[in-house]
Amino acid sequence: MRLSTTDIYAFQALGFLGTQPPGRWVGSDTISEATGVARPYLVRILAQLTAKGIIVSKKGAGGGYALVREAHLINLRDVMRAIDGPVAPLSCVSLNWHVPCVEEARCHARSAVWERVRDALLTALSEVSVADLAADFEQGVTYSPCLGHLLRPNA
Repeated sequence: MRLSTTDIYAFQALGFLGTQPPGRWVGSDTISEATGVARPYLVRILAQLTAKGIIVSKKGAGGGYALVREAHLINLRDVMRAIDGPVAPLSCVSLNWHVPCVEEARCHARSAVWERVRDALLTALSEVSVADLAADFEQGVTYSPCLGHLLRPNA
């Protein structure tokens, strides 16, 4: 798994939405201003999160975006799957997008490494919620510095 700019921006937007009282609809302009994420990019991220059931949207006057459930009930495993799809390092060990491999039954690396990496990652992501992102947001923590630390392919 490799974090992307989209992941970081999604965390920032969800952290902000997690600070809002239940039932409050927040427009994309407000989210963009609060998080520093450019509105055109933010709207695409919000559409992904809406399509995957992480947030809901309401059009028209008084509309906007809101979390679909309380912040502590939305974990980062579901957020990462909504943004990136499979979290597993290889499709042969994916729980939801499994593609069999001809070497699956004999492959020692599959059980010794890749399944363990998948399980550890899913466990860690499951233990962190949008409420944790909201606590960061309320404390003034920004994930903007993370953007400079993203690993680049072949770096």
